[in-house]
Amino acid sequence: MAKFPMTPQGQRALREELKRLREVERPKNVLDIEEARAHGDLKENAEYHAAKERQGFIEGRSRDIESILAQAEVIDPTKLSGTKVVFGATVKLTDADSGDEVTYMVVGDHEADIKAGRISISAPLARAIIGRERGESVTLKTGKGTREYEISDVRFG
Repeated sequence: MAKFPMTPQGQRALREELKRLREVERPKNVLDIEEARAHGDLKENAEYHAAKERQGFIEGRSRDIESILAQAEVIDPTKLSGTKVVFGATVKLTDADSGDEVTYMVVGDHEADIKAGRISISAPLARAIIGRERGESVTLKTGKGTREYEISDVRFG
């Protein structure tokens, strides 16, 4: 079974989601199904069908999370150090053309959130900067053309 990297925060978020699905969403859904069933004819009962569909989503997502957690290799960025960009590094990049700076943490696929500054280790930008050091430049082909970034800072924790 292939392992994939995940930060402790990502693992915690998935465990919290799984707990919420099991302890809040599932019991609420059971009540919704019972209530909809009490309305009579199930063939034309939209609430019943919606509740059953939600039940399928809850069960499927729960299984997905359990599988993800079972295959995760948790890596704590606070225990890492060095000058190279690796999983868990927080990297400040400077756009060579505009001078704009962005900061991203390289995280696992299941915890990536670009708006929160977390990019997936399998994202093209992350793949381009992995193994590089501060001061190095990387060129990335995007839908808008070619972008060049300089790695301004690499830190952990």
